[in-house]
Parts: sequence; structure tokens; C-alpha cells
Amino acid sequence: MTAYRLLDPDEIALRLEARLGPLHAKLRLGMEREHEAQAFGQGLSFLHIENMPVMQAIIEVALRVTGTYRLGLANAGKVELRRNVVRLARLPDAFDGFTILHLSDLHADLSAPAMRRAAELARDLDYDLCVLTGDYRGAAHGDCRPSLEAVAVLRQALRGDLYAVLGNHDSIAMVPDLEALGIRVLLNECAVVERGNASIWLAGVDDAHFYRADNLEKAAADIPQECVSVLLSHTPEIYRQAAHAGFDLMLSGHTHGGQICLPGGVPILLEAKLPRAFAAGAWRHASMAGYTSVGAGSCVVPVRFNNRPEITLHRLACGGPA
Repeated sequence: MTAYRLLDPDEIALRLEARLGPLHAKLRLGMEREHEAQAFGQGLSFLHIENMPVMQAIIEVALRVTGTYRLGLANAGKVELRRNVVRLARLPDAFDGFTILHLSDLHADLSAPAMRRAAELARDLDYDLCVLTGDYRGAAHGDCRPSLEAVAVLRQALRGDLYAVLGNHDSIAMVPDLEALGIRVLLNECAVVERGNASIWLAGVDDAHFYRADNLEKAAADIPQECVSVLLSHTPEIYRQAAHAGFDLMLSGHTHGGQICLPGGVPILLEAKLPRAFAAGAWRHASMAGYTSVGAGSCVVPVRFNNRPEITLHRLACGGPA
């Protein structure tokens, strides 16, 4: 693939309005402007640690003083491949063994060594579908171009159909460039995946963490009740709603598994309102299976401790939970 040329602002505006309609685009961009100003809006506080440069600097200085910064930096580049088998009672026989490559929380402009390692791992993998569950940008505001350029490089290592959702670090203005790269962004939308005469459905919601722009009802509106459905959501925090909406599998990220953890992978800080058992790896709620990726990249400070970054291969299998 040749180097990708980022779209200019006028072209982005035209494509965004055509993709979303003028009202949706206006509302989402307005919410982002409030976020960048660290204002209070939509009933949410935007004073999170990723928006506080002073706290980021304090964390980095503390790590350097203790002599652990370089170790954490090296750990952040050691992306590993994890494999997860998902047994679904309603899965059509034609999809037994269907494999989904799952990447999340790239923070691509801040995580160059991790992106190189993720590309190296992904290039030789055999899979049927690739999904990305948000947070392509390192900061939660500012210029999107460095992260898009880094995603474009990683895209060269990926093949086949790619679907994505946005995270709380992402701007809606990134959608035209992502889709120009051949990555279909699901904004409270769904798509059918077919194998022979059988099918499953893939749905994706807009960010449910900062912007509260998710709409499960709209995302699932066209999915037949008898069909297996997979939900992409950047955050797993909406797991209850997703299970009650009838989704069979939910793939998420956002938590980083804590990123900086005590021995045994116990997170020191977890920026998500959910049980810690749902913060990393496979889990189940009611009849819905779930998986929370700890992410391939790192944010705030590009370090990891007792928590290696990952890309994940999910293999679907017929049958109930193991």
C-alpha cells in the first residue's frame, strides 16, 4: 500500500456531513469543543487524568526518579498475541471457527514501538475479520493527523474487511480518513457478515464514556432477533444494556487493564465504572459473552507495568459456555 494522503479540512467537512447529516455532525463536534475546553457538559466531568498535563508530568517524573521509567517504556512495546475461544449457543455451523482479530486503544501517535510490534504480529495471522474498538489518538483532544498517519501505517499489515468504533480520545472528524483507509466506522450502525447461506451481525456504538453518544436501539434496529450479533463498544461499561438488548458477544477496550498494575495484574487505577472482573480479558454477563482488551497502545504516560499490551484473536465456536 502506498503512503496515505490525509484529507484536507474542507474535504473532511463535506464527507462528514454526507456521512452523518448536518445535525449529527454539528452536535458531536460541539460536544468535542466543550471537551477540549475542559468544560462541564452533557452531565459529565471532563477533568480526567488524560486531560491534565500536570498530573501526567508528575507521574513521569516519579517514574524517572525511581528508575522505573525505562522499564515501563520497554514493557509498553512488548505487545503479545492472545487467543480467546468464544462459545455461542446460537452460532450457525458455517461460522464454527470464524476468527476475529481485535485491536483496541492504539493511541498510535504515542505508541510507536507498540504499533510496530502489533503490525509485525498481525501481518502473519490468519483471520476472517478485523475489528478496532477505539482510541486511535494519544491525547483526548488536539491534532488528529499524527494518529491517523500512524494508523495508516498499521493498516498496511491488516487485510480483509475492517470495522471500527470511536473511543473517548477520538474526534468524529477522524471518520472520513479512517473510512478512506478502508476501515468502516460503525456509528450506532450494524452490518451483516455472511458465510454461504448463513450470517451473523456486527453492530457498533459511538463513544459511551465521555460523549454518551451511544444508541444501542439504533445500532440493533436492523438485526433479526434469531441471528447471532456481536457488539463493538469502546468501553465495556454498557455491558448490562448490551446483554439486555440481546447481543451474544461484546468486544471492548478502554480500560487498558489499569496499564500500571501491581504484581499479579491488579490495577492501581481503573478509569471505568464496572466490576474489575470485566476490566480485562474474557467475562460473561447473563447470556452474553464479553471480552475487554487491555489495548495495544498506552496513554497518559507510555509505560506499562505488570500488564502487557495485546492484540487478540477471537475464535467463534458452536455450543454453550465452556
